[in-house]
Order: sequence, then structure tokens, then C-alpha cells
Amino acid sequence: MTLVAVLTAAGVSAQSAYPSRTVTMVVPTVAAGTTDLSARMLAQALAPVLGQSVVVDNRGGGGGSIAATAVKRAAPDGYTLLMQYSGYHVITPLITPQKQWEHADFQPVANVLSAPQIIVVRSSLPVKTLADLIAYAKAHPGKLNYASAGTGSLQHVTGVMLEQHAGIQMVHVPYGKGTGPALQDLLGDQVDLTFGTAPSFLPHAATGKLRVLAVTGKERLHNLPDVPTTAEAGYPKVDATSWFAVFAPAAVPKPVIDKLSADIRTVVQSTAFRQKALEYGVTADYQNPRQLGDKVQADLASWVPVVKTLKLAAQ
Repeated sequence: MTLVAVLTAAGVSAQSAYPSRTVTMVVPTVAAGTTDLSARMLAQALAPVLGQSVVVDNRGGGGGSIAATAVKRAAPDGYTLLMQYSGYHVITPLITPQKQWEHADFQPVANVLSAPQIIVVRSSLPVKTLADLIAYAKAHPGKLNYASAGTGSLQHVTGVMLEQHAGIQMVHVPYGKGTGPALQDLLGDQVDLTFGTAPSFLPHAATGKLRVLAVTGKERLHNLPDVPTTAEAGYPKVDATSWFAVFAPAAVPKPVIDKLSADIRTVVQSTAFRQKALEYGVTADYQNPRQLGDKVQADLASWVPVVKTLKLAAQ
């Protein structure tokens, strides 16, 4: 047998044995927030399917670049994965002149969850509806501030959308490490409002510490039946939905990607996972590597004119 044949056989054998040790899922935010929740939900359910532990490694900061760069530089063997957030993957690169990673550095594995943004205010703010919020903002121009998971995040874009379509002016307060720190400052009355996916905010809304004014998706949320959509509130163009998906370094062998994606499909399409997602206010939404790749390209194309129109820029 030639040396090439021996190496090829060894490579195939190694891939067929995947995984033979712990898999690490890197998250581009600190703990808390839907990106972190997505990773932890998936890791817990995926471990028994893979037959190996799946650990979550939070590396927040830099608008997702710290985590993305770490995974980009990892060995392309399928043992280091990125649980990516759509805002960081699609919008941030469009507004960041000097990027530490490119889309070509990764290959899609599977989409896991999708979720609309909700508009949330601190309970002490004297507003109860989206109309109240807009009236308050017009009466106090430039006084309201809103938190986001960082410049270029979908929260940031949603805030700018609301400003432009409602004719109001607010101050953007970016938190580069994700939703968790922004949520803490919202609870502490340090910021007035934010935009984000439901899981982080629902427990605090239930206790009255926060107030949800609207949902930016096409439909009301199952567990927020009394909260109208932005379209119902008169602002149909304020429409933003996040997705949370797994990516791997570009050179990971296709058989490993295929196995990972198939096992993630088993998890995400299970009744237990779908029900748990629904309870959190998100949707289990499996998409295979080709579908996820197409989604990324379609989102990039659709967000380019939005970024230009909203005049977004890195801060």
C-alpha cells in the first residue's frame, strides 16, 4: 500500500470514529442571552446522541470576533464548533472595516433556533404600549437610551429601524459581550429599553421587573399572547428575526460535518426540544448545511441595502 493510500485510509478511519472525545461549542457572548441558551440546550441534548460530552465555552467580546477567531484557528477536526448569532455573522461584518475573520473561514453545519426580537422596557419607565414609548420619545428627544448586544447586532439594527420609522431619536448603548450585561443594566434602571429574543426577558417580565411592548416578528409569541406585533402596533417595517446556528472551521472533513448535522437534526426535530424551545419563546428550526449556507447568502444580500439606508457604522 502506498503512503498516500495509508494516510487516506487513516483519515477515513478517524472520521468514521468521530467523535471519540469531548466536543467544545464556543459561544460569542457571555452567559445569558439566547445565543448562550441555544448552545446549552443543544449541548445537553446532543451529548447522548453523539455519545460524547459537549461543553459550552463562552468567549464574549468584540462583537463576536473573539469567539469566531478562536474557532477559525482551531484544529479542523470537528471538536471545536461555533454557536453563531445571525447579527454577529451577517450584520457585523457589513459595518466593520477591519474584520478578524471571513465567512470563508467557516462552513455551515446546522441552524438550530429562530426567534423574533421583542421590545422591552424597564418597569419604572412610564409607558405601557409601543405607542406610549414613541410618544414619550418624541416628548423627550435624545433622552431615551437603548441597550444592545453590540454595534451591528440585530438589537442595534432594530433600534435604528424603530427610530427611523417612528421618527424618534434615542441613544444607543452597545454591550460588546452580549445580552447578559445589557439585561443586568436594564434591570438596574441604568438603561431604558432594549430589543432582544424572548428567553432572557420572559422571567423578569413575569415578575413585573420588565415590560414587553411588542414582538417584531410576523406573529405574536405563544407565551406572550397579549403582546401585539409591531405590525399590529402600526410599524410593519420594524421586523427583525434572529437565528442561531452551528458553524465549523472551513477545513473540517465533509463526513464529520454530515454526521454533526444529522445528529443535530435528530435533536432539533425531537418533540422534547421543540416543546422546550416553544416554552422559551423561540422556534426549533433545523436547516442543513446547504440551507444554512443559502440563508447566510440571502441575509447578506438583504441586509446590505438596510445597512446603507440606516447609515450604520462600527463604533
